[in-house]
Amino acid sequence: MEKVTLNVQGMSCDHCVKAVEGSVGTLNGVKSVKVNLKDATVAVEFNPQDVSLDKIKETIDDQGYDVK
Repeated sequence: MEKVTLNVQGMSCDHCVKAVEGSVGTLNGVKSVKVNLKDATVAVEFNPQDVSLDKIKETIDDQGYDVK
């Protein structure tokens, strides 16, 4: 398992949390995903053999948020 913390701009409410955690959490290989609105971060634990970091970033981007 690999753990990363991504800086994500544009998240401001519970809907944002549900959108990001819901979409990333359904990806095959993602064990956990936790949004921190205060810090504007998304912590993800995933198996890099099942899902790429680029795919995780793309999924967040598809929800309308800017991954730095």
